[in-house]
Amino acid sequence: MDLTKSYKMTGEDEPNNPEGTDPDTSTPAEAPVSGKAETDQIISMGSVTKTDGQYCIHCLTVVGQVEGHYILPPQNKTTKYEHVMPQLVAIEEDPQIQGLLMILNTVGGDVEAGLAIAELIAGMKKPTVSLVLGGGHSIGVPLAVCARQSFIVPSATMTIHPVRMSGMILGVPQTFSNVDKIQERIIRFITSNSKITADRVRELMMNKDELVMDVGSILDGQQAVDEGLIDKLGGLSDAIAYLHRAIDRHNKKTAPRKGKGDSK
Repeated sequence: MDLTKSYKMTGEDEPNNPEGTDPDTSTPAEAPVSGKAETDQIISMGSVTKTDGQYCIHCLTVVGQVEGHYILPPQNKTTKYEHVMPQLVAIEEDPQIQGLLMILNTVGGDVEAGLAIAELIAGMKKPTVSLVLGGGHSIGVPLAVCARQSFIVPSATMTIHPVRMSGMILGVPQTFSNVDKIQERIIRFITSNSKITADRVRELMMNKDELVMDVGSILDGQQAVDEGLIDKLGGLSDAIAYLHRAIDRHNKKTAPRKGKGDSK
């Protein structure tokens, strides 16, 4: 059955009505169901494109653990990078979509996958905004700062710690050198997309006084803003209001200019 259609069911897969109308209501039998395709999109991809408002905004959620090259156990809540990356290309290319709102509540995950998503968002021309709810841990930090403007609610936290590797690794100097290079790539990305300095990021990463089983720092919403990691403290309405203003500026900037021969 077409997911965008709904029928008055009478025990058959399709309505038994050659006239094309519902015999009980005398209304078109194949009336589109508002929000049905939208619900399917949320369930399957964790995203939705809203077109009923003043602007067409795509909402992308990054929740749970960012899944990379290896499939995580089924009980883990994950965001799959092979789903997100094509979505971002489609958002950038779709002329109807005017902006991207990314909602974050992630415990981190695959460093390469998370950084790849963050780089794609940072390279978009369309207005983008991120909103951190709950937490933006580990690789969630680059994901939070990659948008043009980042917001965080007061109760949310940002967890910053050094890059770690799990599983079997070769205990040779080259392995540790590679981890250090990955960490420097992440620090460069964070500092180039926020107001925090590289030295301060390293200092927060190596803090030994906050995490019981690890080194690192936990910043609440206000602290993240004070450190220059996140742009502003705010909620959903603040993020959407900024996105509306950014879309207006983007539309004015990209609007075709009238030539001398054009009518006013």
